[in-house]
Amino acid sequence: MLTVLRHLLAVLMLPVLVAVIVPRWLLRAFADVDSRWPPGTLARVAWVPGALLLVAGVALVGWCVVLFARVGKGTLAPWDPTSRLVAVGPYRYTRNPMITGVAATLAGQALLAGSWVVGLWMLVFVAINQTYFVLVEEPGLERRFGEEYLAYRRAVPRWVPRGRRA
Repeated sequence: MLTVLRHLLAVLMLPVLVAVIVPRWLLRAFADVDSRWPPGTLARVAWVPGALLLVAGVALVGWCVVLFARVGKGTLAPWDPTSRLVAVGPYRYTRNPMITGVAATLAGQALLAGSWVVGLWMLVFVAINQTYFVLVEEPGLERRFGEEYLAYRRAVPRWVPRGRRA
């Protein structure tokens, strides 16, 4: 039961806050200045990629959370990290699929709502994570996992997949 609560707290504190609470707040706070798709063709055309990005992003985040629990024996939260390096599933292609999933979720919401403010929040989120990963996360992983992480880092790109890892 304690393990479930650890994961629930991590998910509520991070992806749900970033991908659900902040976008809802932004849509309300900027309702007067934010653009929305006008009813009609553009809104219907944006709905398809928006919905696909949203569903794919949520699925990717869910997959990553499960891998962190089962393979990594920890959570996605920096205060309760994995004890084993996770290099399976989507982590074979990119070192940060969880962030990619959250960014896809935000992009999907921006398209569905026709909201430039949510789109801007997605860009800020990606920029914050790029900085965090370079300055904090990657040096921490190097200290925790040593050569195992260094070999993984050499083989797997940070953001954009190169293809299947050998």
